[in-house]
Amino acid sequence: MTLHTTIDSPLGELLLVGEESVTAKGGTALVSLSMPGQRHTAVVRHGWIEDADAFTEIAAQLRGYFDGTLIRFDIEYAGGGSDFRQRVWEALDSIPYGTTLSYGDIAARIGAPRAAVRAVGTAIGANPLLIVRPCHRVIGADGALTGYAGGLDAKRRLLELELKSTEALTS
Repeated sequence: MTLHTTIDSPLGELLLVGEESVTAKGGTALVSLSMPGQRHTAVVRHGWIEDADAFTEIAAQLRGYFDGTLIRFDIEYAGGGSDFRQRVWEALDSIPYGTTLSYGDIAARIGAPRAAVRAVGTAIGANPLLIVRPCHRVIGADGALTGYAGGLDAKRRLLELELKSTEALTS
């Protein structure tokens, strides 16, 4: 059964889509997290059930992230992609909070040739779990902020939030 809800965030209203799961904390595995203005955003479909209570745990973790007290999500994901996308997304999950990597770094982490950087970028762009699967931590080889489905302003804000929280944790 597909469930959905919206929650407020510093980036605007987020749409959460999930599936019931007996193994997920709170009973819901996250399928999609979309933000306002996002390219290829999820759209609520006929037959989906609105259930804010099903997302209590996920919403609490997102609030912790936005207030700077949570640096690693513990959320079960549902849904998938190709083997290549799964490898790229696992590499995204391994990027430490408050740090960035380039698309080339991600290609190297998954054992792909340097020529696969464009394919890596496409896989990152297909990430349905913005924020929790931290594709915002991937930048251009020259350090420039590039490509983010939620928009470059949102990417900048997420990176600034993590930098600010990291500085607070180390001082």
